[in-house]
Amino acid sequence: MLEARRAAVVLPVYNEAPTVASVLEAVRATHDGLIVVVEDGSSDATPEVLAGVDGVRVITHERNLGYGQSLIDGFAFALAAGMEAVVTMDCDGQHEPGCIPCFLKALDRSDIVSGSRYLPDSPVVGVAPPERRDVNQRITERINAATGWQLTDTFCGFKAYRASALTRLRLTEPGYAMPLELWAEAYRAGLRVLELPVARIYFSGDRSFGQDLDDPEHRLDYYVRVWERALAREA
Repeated sequence: MLEARRAAVVLPVYNEAPTVASVLEAVRATHDGLIVVVEDGSSDATPEVLAGVDGVRVITHERNLGYGQSLIDGFAFALAAGMEAVVTMDCDGQHEPGCIPCFLKALDRSDIVSGSRYLPDSPVVGVAPPERRDVNQRITERINAATGWQLTDTFCGFKAYRASALTRLRLTEPGYAMPLELWAEAYRAGLRVLELPVARIYFSGDRSFGQDLDDPEHRLDYYVRVWERALAREA
């Protein structure tokens, strides 16, 4: 198993003032290695909350650059620090930090470990908006058809990567569709992919995607464009 001190936990953060401190406290209780927060130009009190949190490295975007860019920058920081593995998780309270050791252990038999909210052993807390489940399912089916994989959840932000796998991925998409570019790159590189069950947690007042992406058909079109562009990219 990869040692925790040789692994980084990367958390993209945007307007997470109500939850960021408690999530980071839980991460620190589980993980004694590098913790990297990418503060993506929040307009709420997130920067002030982070200023009072010890034991984390904060990368600050002066303006909002996007979920994908936050992950890309977090990956780069972890790799530059010599980490052998990277775990990513969201900071809104929907991912359980206690699962971090399980994700790292699963890298013994995989290059990318991806959480799934739709496996039989995935606990359910709250009700998933039907349109989000529908978009996820349609994109997942498209990816499985092209790759031959049997993924059940292509959008879960709780993942673990071998550093050697990350160095083989060319990631450029700054927005929410970056995971689709990542899957295309992973397929092209012949990486081993494994899913682990994670809780499917939804709170009332779930977050907006911004711009026109709250419209499910617009969001689906955007995801498909990014996926097809990345799949067609020359090696």
